[in-house]
Amino acid sequence: MIDHIEPRLVDLTINLKKDSKMKKLLAGAVLLACSSATYADAPGGPNCGWGNMLLEGKTGLLNHMFALTTNGTSGNATFGMTLGTNGCSVEGPLTYGGDSMVWFNGVLDEYSTDVALGHGEALNAVAVMLGVEPADRAHFSQIMHANFDALFPTTETTGQEVLNSMVVVMAEDAKLKKYVG
Repeated sequence: MIDHIEPRLVDLTINLKKDSKMKKLLAGAVLLACSSATYADAPGGPNCGWGNMLLEGKTGLLNHMFALTTNGTSGNATFGMTLGTNGCSVEGPLTYGGDSMVWFNGVLDEYSTDVALGHGEALNAVAVMLGVEPADRAHFSQIMHANFDALFPTTETTGQEVLNSMVVVMAEDAKLKKYVG
Protein backbone atom coordinates (compact mmCIF):
# COMPACT_ATOMS: atom_id res chain seq x y z
CA MET A 1 0.00 0.00 0.00
CA ILE A 2 2.79 2.43 0.86
CA ASP A 3 4.45 1.78 -2.51
CA HIS A 4 1.34 3.16 -4.22
CA ILE A 5 1.09 6.27 -2.05
CA GLU A 6 4.66 7.57 -2.29
CA PRO A 7 4.72 8.08 -6.11
CA ARG A 8 1.45 10.00 -5.87
CA LEU A 9 2.90 12.25 -3.18
CA VAL A 10 5.99 12.87 -5.29
CA ASP A 11 3.82 13.72 -8.34
CA LEU A 12 1.66 16.03 -6.22
CA THR A 13 4.71 17.81 -4.82
CA ILE A 14 6.18 18.31 -8.30
CA ASN A 15 2.89 19.65 -9.66
CA LEU A 16 2.52 22.03 -6.70
CA LYS A 17 6.03 23.38 -7.27
CA LYS A 18 5.37 23.87 -11.00
CA ASP A 19 2.20 25.83 -10.33
CA SER A 20 3.54 27.96 -7.45
CA LYS A 21 3.74 31.14 -9.54
CA MET A 22 0.14 30.79 -10.67
CA LYS A 23 -0.95 29.98 -7.12
CA LYS A 24 0.68 33.17 -5.87
CA LEU A 25 -1.11 35.18 -8.53
CA LEU A 26 -4.40 33.51 -7.71
CA ALA A 27 -3.86 34.06 -3.98
CA GLY A 28 -3.12 37.71 -4.70
CA ALA A 29 -6.34 38.06 -6.67
CA VAL A 30 -8.34 36.46 -3.87
CA LEU A 31 -6.69 38.71 -1.28
CA LEU A 32 -7.47 41.76 -3.38
CA ALA A 33 -11.10 40.78 -3.79
CA CYS A 34 -11.49 39.92 -0.12
CA SER A 35 -9.75 43.04 1.13
CA SER A 36 -11.88 45.23 -1.11
CA ALA A 37 -15.10 43.65 0.17
CA THR A 38 -13.96 43.79 3.77
CA TYR A 39 -12.53 47.29 4.08
CA ALA A 40 -14.39 49.47 1.60
CA ASP A 41 -17.54 51.35 2.50
CA ALA A 42 -20.37 49.70 0.64
CA PRO A 43 -21.44 51.36 -2.59
CA GLY A 44 -24.65 53.19 -1.82
CA GLY A 45 -23.43 54.16 1.65
CA PRO A 46 -22.95 52.37 4.94
CA ASN A 47 -26.71 52.02 5.55
CA CYS A 48 -27.71 50.72 2.14
CA GLY A 49 -29.87 47.63 1.67
CA TRP A 50 -32.16 45.23 3.46
CA GLY A 51 -29.21 43.32 4.96
CA ASN A 52 -28.11 46.47 6.79
CA MET A 53 -31.70 47.17 7.84
CA LEU A 54 -32.26 43.64 9.18
CA LEU A 55 -28.97 43.54 11.08
CA GLU A 56 -28.75 47.16 12.20
CA GLY A 57 -26.50 47.55 15.23
CA LYS A 58 -25.05 44.03 15.00
CA THR A 59 -21.30 43.42 14.76
CA GLY A 60 -19.06 40.53 13.79
CA LEU A 61 -18.01 38.77 10.63
CA LEU A 62 -21.07 36.52 10.32
CA ASN A 63 -23.50 39.45 10.58
CA HIS A 64 -21.55 41.46 8.02
CA MET A 65 -21.36 38.50 5.66
CA PHE A 66 -25.10 37.87 6.02
CA ALA A 67 -25.87 41.54 5.31
CA LEU A 68 -23.56 41.48 2.30
CA THR A 69 -25.15 38.29 0.99
CA THR A 70 -28.67 39.62 1.54
CA ASN A 71 -27.89 42.85 -0.27
CA GLY A 72 -26.01 41.14 -3.08
CA THR A 73 -28.28 38.22 -3.88
CA SER A 74 -31.58 40.10 -3.80
CA GLY A 75 -30.35 43.12 -5.76
CA ASN A 76 -32.04 45.47 -3.30
CA ALA A 77 -28.94 47.65 -2.84
CA THR A 78 -28.76 48.22 -6.61
CA PHE A 79 -32.47 49.04 -6.65
CA GLY A 80 -32.00 51.34 -3.66
CA MET A 81 -29.10 53.22 -5.22
CA THR A 82 -31.02 53.69 -8.45
CA LEU A 83 -34.17 55.03 -6.79
CA GLY A 84 -32.69 56.48 -3.59
CA THR A 85 -34.54 54.02 -1.33
CA ASN A 86 -33.54 51.27 1.14
CA GLY A 87 -31.24 53.69 2.98
CA CYS A 88 -29.05 54.07 -0.10
CA SER A 89 -27.37 57.19 -1.42
CA VAL A 90 -24.82 57.72 -4.16
CA GLU A 91 -23.88 61.21 -2.96
CA GLY A 92 -20.99 60.32 -0.66
CA PRO A 93 -17.51 59.32 -1.86
CA LEU A 94 -16.46 55.68 -1.83
CA THR A 95 -13.59 55.04 0.55
CA TYR A 96 -11.06 52.34 1.16
CA GLY A 97 -9.39 51.83 4.53
CA GLY A 98 -6.95 49.03 3.71
CA ASP A 99 -3.45 49.05 2.30
CA SER A 100 -3.37 49.61 -1.42
CA MET A 101 -3.14 46.28 -3.22
CA VAL A 102 -1.68 44.21 -0.40
CA TRP A 103 -1.57 41.26 -2.82
CA PHE A 104 1.15 42.95 -4.86
CA ASN A 105 3.93 42.15 -2.40
CA GLY A 106 3.23 38.44 -2.94
CA VAL A 107 4.16 38.64 -6.63
CA LEU A 108 6.76 41.43 -6.49
CA ASP A 109 9.72 39.16 -7.32
CA GLU A 110 7.97 37.55 -10.28
CA TYR A 111 6.66 40.94 -11.41
CA SER A 112 10.14 42.53 -11.37
CA THR A 113 11.51 39.64 -13.43
CA ASP A 114 8.67 39.94 -15.94
CA VAL A 115 9.10 43.72 -16.20
CA ALA A 116 12.82 43.21 -16.86
CA LEU A 117 11.96 40.71 -19.62
CA GLY A 118 9.04 42.75 -20.97
CA HIS A 119 6.56 39.87 -20.74
CA GLY A 120 5.27 37.17 -18.42
CA GLU A 121 2.38 35.90 -16.30
CA ALA A 122 2.92 38.25 -13.35
CA LEU A 123 3.14 41.29 -15.64
CA ASN A 124 -0.09 40.27 -17.35
CA ALA A 125 -1.80 39.52 -14.00
CA VAL A 126 -0.93 42.99 -12.68
CA ALA A 127 -2.31 44.54 -15.87
CA VAL A 128 -5.54 42.59 -15.38
CA MET A 129 -5.77 43.62 -11.70
CA LEU A 130 -5.32 47.27 -12.69
CA GLY A 131 -8.17 46.93 -15.19
CA VAL A 132 -6.01 47.32 -18.30
CA GLU A 133 -8.07 46.20 -21.28
CA PRO A 134 -6.75 43.27 -23.34
CA ALA A 135 -6.05 45.55 -26.31
CA ASP A 136 -3.71 47.69 -24.15
CA ARG A 137 -1.87 44.94 -22.26
CA ALA A 138 1.00 44.57 -24.73
CA HIS A 139 1.51 48.33 -24.58
CA PHE A 140 1.36 48.18 -20.76
CA SER A 141 4.09 45.52 -20.81
CA GLN A 142 6.25 47.62 -23.15
CA ILE A 143 5.89 50.74 -21.03
CA MET A 144 6.62 48.91 -17.77
CA HIS A 145 9.68 47.30 -19.40
CA ALA A 146 10.91 50.65 -20.73
CA ASN A 147 10.55 52.15 -17.24
CA PHE A 148 12.11 49.30 -15.25
CA ASP A 149 14.67 51.61 -13.62
CA ALA A 150 11.94 54.04 -12.52
CA LEU A 151 9.84 51.20 -11.09
CA PHE A 152 12.73 49.40 -9.37
CA PRO A 153 15.41 52.01 -8.56
CA THR A 154 16.99 49.77 -5.89
CA THR A 155 16.82 46.16 -4.81
CA GLU A 156 15.13 47.38 -1.61
CA THR A 157 12.16 48.99 -3.41
CA THR A 158 8.88 48.06 -1.70
CA GLY A 159 5.70 46.95 -3.38
CA GLN A 160 3.96 50.21 -2.45
CA GLU A 161 6.82 52.23 -3.98
CA VAL A 162 6.54 50.18 -7.19
CA LEU A 163 2.78 50.76 -7.30
CA ASN A 164 3.26 54.50 -6.75
CA SER A 165 5.82 54.61 -9.57
CA MET A 166 3.51 52.59 -11.84
CA VAL A 167 0.76 55.16 -11.34
CA VAL A 168 3.15 57.97 -12.31
CA VAL A 169 4.42 56.08 -15.37
CA MET A 170 0.90 55.18 -16.48
CA ALA A 171 -0.37 58.75 -15.94
CA GLU A 172 2.35 60.03 -18.27
CA ASP A 173 1.40 57.61 -21.06
CA ALA A 174 -1.35 58.60 -23.51
CA LYS A 175 -2.85 55.08 -23.71
CA LEU A 176 -2.48 54.09 -20.06
CA LYS A 177 -3.48 57.27 -18.25
CA LYS A 178 -7.16 56.33 -18.48
CA TYR A 179 -6.50 53.45 -16.06
CA VAL A 180 -5.15 55.63 -13.27
CA GLY A 181 -7.78 58.39 -13.34
